[in-house]
Parts: sequence; C-alpha cells; structure tokens
Amino acid sequence: MSTSVSVILLLAINLGLIWLLIAAPVGRRTLQITRIFKAPPPRIAALVSPFGRQADWHPSVISSERLSADRVRQTFSHPDRRGNPIIRTLAVNEAAEADNIACETRVIEDSALDAAFWKNYVERRTLRPVPGGTALTVEQTDRYRGVAFLLFRYIQLRREMKALEQWLETGSGEVRGVLERPATQAGLAVLSTLLLWPFFGLNARGLLLSTLLTVVIVLHELGHMAAYRTFGHRRVRMIFVPLLGGIAVGGRPYNSRFEVAVCALMGAGMPAFLVPPLIALHDAAGHPSDTVLLIFLLILGAFNLLNLLPMHRFDGGQVLRQVFSSRLGLLAASFLVTLAILWVGWRIGLPVGLLIAGLAVFTVLSLIGAGGVKPRMALDPMTAPQRLLAGFGLYAAIVLHGYAIIYACDRLTG
Repeated sequence: MSTSVSVILLLAINLGLIWLLIAAPVGRRTLQITRIFKAPPPRIAALVSPFGRQADWHPSVISSERLSADRVRQTFSHPDRRGNPIIRTLAVNEAAEADNIACETRVIEDSALDAAFWKNYVERRTLRPVPGGTALTVEQTDRYRGVAFLLFRYIQLRREMKALEQWLETGSGEVRGVLERPATQAGLAVLSTLLLWPFFGLNARGLLLSTLLTVVIVLHELGHMAAYRTFGHRRVRMIFVPLLGGIAVGGRPYNSRFEVAVCALMGAGMPAFLVPPLIALHDAAGHPSDTVLLIFLLILGAFNLLNLLPMHRFDGGQVLRQVFSSRLGLLAASFLVTLAILWVGWRIGLPVGLLIAGLAVFTVLSLIGAGGVKPRMALDPMTAPQRLLAGFGLYAAIVLHGYAIIYACDRLTG
C-alpha cells in the first residue's frame, strides 16, 4: 500500500469514527443497568432516591435538599464556570407498589447548562426485593447525537453502581475509574501506536512513523492541558482514543471566550515553540543523512497545521469563532488561514487535485457535529487586546508549523 493511499484510508477511517462519535443520528435511547445489593429495599431507597435520607452519599453530591412534595435541590462537587458547585433542581415522582419502590426524575434547572440540554432527559430507578437483597434497575432516557455521550453516561452508571456497592460495604463511595489511571492511558497510547503501524507499513520504518505520530499527539494534548491549568482548572486529564488520537479534558466549563481561544490554540501553540530549537539542532548536527529529526519535524508540523484548519471541530475553527464576532470577519479570516495552509501543501509539491480533495474532506468534517452544549449564561466576551493576542498566536503557530514542514521536506527530498 502506497503512502498516499494509506493516508487517504486513515483520513477516511477517522472521518467515519468522528461522525459516529459526535454526529450520528442516534435519536432517543434508553440506557438500562441492573444490580443486586445485599440490603433491603428501604435501605437502598434511602441512598438512590433524591428524597432519601442519605441521598448525598455519593462523593459528587454535596447536599440534597427537599424543596416541596416533588422538588429537590442537589448541590454537586463538580465546579461550574466560576468554580462554584453546580446546583440542579429536580422534579421527582416517587411511587410504591407492593414491595417495589420506583421514582422518576427530571432536571428542571441547572446552574451551569441551558435548560434545553435536559429537555429530553428522564431517569427512572426501580427497587424490588429479591432473594438475598434488592435489585436496583436504573434507566436513563435521552436524545443523542453521536454515541460518545451515550458511552460516557453508560460508564458513569456503571461507576455509580460500583460506588454504591462499595458504600454499603465500607461506608465510602470514592471510586476511581480505570480509564483515568496513568497506566491505562499509557496502554491506550501503545495500542494507538500499534493500530497506526499498518498504515505506514509493517516494518521498522512504519513503527518509527507511528511512534513519532503518537509522541506528537501527546505533545499536542499537553499544550491543551497546560492552558487549562493556566486558567485555573484544578483537574485536567488526557484520554487516548486509538486511531483518533487524544483528548484533553478540563476540570470545569469554559468561563470566557478568551479561555476557549487560548485552550484551543495551545494544542498547536506549545509544540510550535519546539520548531526553532529542533531546526537549530538539525543545522548544528551537520548530518544531512540523519532523517529521524526531519521526519519528526514533518509530522509535528503537519499534524498541528491540520488542526489549525478553520473547521468547526478543529482547534483553528475554535480560535477564529472566538476572535471574530461578525460573520464577514470570520469568513475572511477562515479564507486566509485555509489559503495559507493550502500554500504550504503546494510549496512542498502536493498535487493540486489532492489539495482540493483534502479541502473537500475537511469541509465535510467541519459540517458534522456543528452543535454543542449550550451554557446557561453567555461566556465573557473578549477584549480588543485579547482578540489581537489570540489572532497573532494563531497566525504565528501557522507560520512556525508551516515552516517546519517546508524545512523538513526540502531536506528530505533534496
């Protein structure tokens, strides 16, 4: 398989996976999970019902206060955009039939998210006695676009069941997920490298390329994480998704448009600082035949430059949407960024037809998953100096990564 065919196939697979995760019309779906606990139904009801005496047993629930016959206000340890605990008001319909206990819950107010986020959500919890204890069935129904959030909720449900079991045994519900463990992420990074290997050829050179790409992905996500830390996120983490790369996750929602722009930009921005010293190192080494550093520069520049394309789900699109408030300004800036990136491709000798095809692919990619989670209140606007700083940072990153590609290609083909 030639390199161009491998790249096109890898892009097609990534495009399909991204569509499946964030844009597939999944529709209305119900998650259901049942667990048996060694305790009577009233004991379990006191824990899992929002009206229960111990409804704040879970580490993420600070308090659960009954407001009326069918209203509960819960305070969560998860921070909102200002760093304050998230507060939700729930509408609860509780019923008991024979030995079964059931409750249905809807979210009617959220201090962090717009009410539209919860309009299709409903949760049902049913308790029934079984030999040796109580069977708890939890059902969550919502409308989904893409399977990523559906999978996230399923994982959260499983963790809650595990935490409840641990609480009944030890009095502590603190459960650390396997996914967040450094060993798990290291394993996923290795798996991602091995899955990418066949696309570059099942030989030593192919393994080198896939390994360097994984290193570049790590550097990119570390840039996002550093930006989150700078803006005061107390908890940040990286999650590897085999074939797709990595995702940096902050510890709270964004507070301002400037925060969105900087956190998006630093994915490519921090690796851009490596370009000048790496070029200086190669020039000082004086070994033109040593291609590993040049290949790393090429992968570093190409991966980050593609992420700076002004597409909706890409870092470049995120930055431009925050910097430019008018549609005309956004279109003009997007055109200039795209033109600059296409020029880099033309400069290194890519066929015009391939550039047009690549632009078409990324345009399609930008059209999928155009929605997002709407915050309850609008983000703080950017000031003029902040717009200038974010815009300058974007174009500086484009220049540095573009030069890295040109420098590496000229010497690899020279």
